[in-house]
Amino acid sequence: MSATDRFGDVRITEHRHGDDLLSAGLGLRGLAGTTTAFAQPASPTPAELRRRAIQASWKGIADLGSLGGFGTVYGGVPDVPGREFTAFATLPGARAPHRVLLQVPDDFDRAKRCLVVTASSGSRGIYGPIALAGAWGLPRGCAVAYTDKGTGAGYFDPVDGSGVALEGTRAKAGAAPLEFEPKGLAPDAGIAVKHAHSGDNPEADWGRHVLQAARFGLAMLDRAFPAEAPFTANNTRIIATGLSNGGGAVLRAAGDDEDGILAAVVALEPNIHVEGRGRPFYDYATEAALLLPCALAAPEFDGLPFARVAHAAPPAWAIRCASLRAHGRLVANTPAAQASEALAMLRASGWQDDALKVGASSTSLDLWRAVTAAYASAYLRRPADGMPCGFSYRAQHTAGVAAPADAVVRAAWWADGSGVPPGAGVLLAGGTDVSLDPTLPGNLCLRELWTGQGDEVRALHAGVAATAAALPRAGLPVFVVHGAQDGLIPVAFSSDPYVAWLRASGRSPVYWKVPYAQHFDAFLAFPDFGDRHAPLLPFGYAALDRAWAHLSEGRPLPEDAAVRDARPRGPGALTPAALGLPVR
Repeated sequence: MSATDRFGDVRITEHRHGDDLLSAGLGLRGLAGTTTAFAQPASPTPAELRRRAIQASWKGIADLGSLGGFGTVYGGVPDVPGREFTAFATLPGARAPHRVLLQVPDDFDRAKRCLVVTASSGSRGIYGPIALAGAWGLPRGCAVAYTDKGTGAGYFDPVDGSGVALEGTRAKAGAAPLEFEPKGLAPDAGIAVKHAHSGDNPEADWGRHVLQAARFGLAMLDRAFPAEAPFTANNTRIIATGLSNGGGAVLRAAGDDEDGILAAVVALEPNIHVEGRGRPFYDYATEAALLLPCALAAPEFDGLPFARVAHAAPPAWAIRCASLRAHGRLVANTPAAQASEALAMLRASGWQDDALKVGASSTSLDLWRAVTAAYASAYLRRPADGMPCGFSYRAQHTAGVAAPADAVVRAAWWADGSGVPPGAGVLLAGGTDVSLDPTLPGNLCLRELWTGQGDEVRALHAGVAATAAALPRAGLPVFVVHGAQDGLIPVAFSSDPYVAWLRASGRSPVYWKVPYAQHFDAFLAFPDFGDRHAPLLPFGYAALDRAWAHLSEGRPLPEDAAVRDARPRGPGALTPAALGLPVR
């Protein structure tokens, strides 16, 4: 470990006999089934919380539906017994800790030492990337090191002064080390969330989080196999992989890897930003939150799943068009012309039609506003009671209004929460008014933090600039796998400019732009969505296979165009032919 690494007490648990590493004993059928229950809902055990967190992480990433082909066409959930080593870690200069975890299978391959290091997707907790990194690495005898990269659902409730302890259960501040323990919050401050409120701008350090997790993994392998220590980057191949924000994190790690410990990097649909190229997520997400609800009225969105879900009269898209016209953002007078104008503005700023059509689902789910509210708070390093634009997080009563958290709901936050409310019994409050377009004030404010003037705008831009990627070392195998129809992290703003930058700088990344793939494989289980798209996860597994074959057998790296034959799943079950996976 580095002399600057700081780890708390390490908790070691064994997982065998119906409680394995990959599925907590649920298997594929159990993972795809109903949410696992707690015997005592207000006081779940650590084992129950772990099982439910693993299930939620699988269901949030993979298409486990009957037509999706998981377990038959690609992937699988074998029983993998082993041990877990988990701790709280802190980066030098950070205010808040983050969680690290190493899974060591009993059949760890001592002849070909392999460590997969990964970071959570989105703002998820520690098990967030298990469907990618765990599912690929554990069955082939690799140990897998995870980091939550300063995110996760270790929510702190100032009403009772409780947060999440190392084992996942809730504890009062001072009674045990907590995953997140903000100081000085009044009881009415709202729920404190680590990604948004740590004061660290964790995204700026995602690469360092990944590298620290790799060092933690090596140190814990020394504990697991003391007779064969030390485990180092010289005798253990370290492959970094992740998807979405986790994909961006491993690419950031590639740029931050001054010691050269990474042997290969495989990034899926990465949220990656290169200074002066493409667009950072906050820029295009706040733009989409403002304009795309109006653009949905255009005929280009006719018949698209999840594009128009409002039942009010007039519908939400017509209201947003009228609101933008009233605020001087549009000049057209009729709803149809306003929708066309909003769509033209999005296209002019670089949005491609495929990304817009799939991004409509994020609009209907109000995802743009939810994510950018959290990111704005993180970039500006705001506490729970000082979020920008009047936002806050509040416990949700069963009637849909803010109220003190129910003990049963609060007990499940660590397992159920995504790291960015709303969800799991926590509301995104504020940033609204009582008009027919209640979310417009918050969306306008979040957008102005990017396009406006003043100290706050400069501070937010500085926060975003700190997240820009650095160039990986020459010769490092880098795979980038991205859906051509990704509507949340469009390739035109992320992977395309990143790969172009690498090539212009003398690097040779492998870039698989997968036709018909979009951002959320889990959405493919829904009728009329899965039949239009291809899953991305099997291409991630294939890229990891190729990276490992290159490292362990000396096989040449594959070509970019190897996935051009992918096609939509169609209304029936997924077939191998629909994937068109590259040959070995």
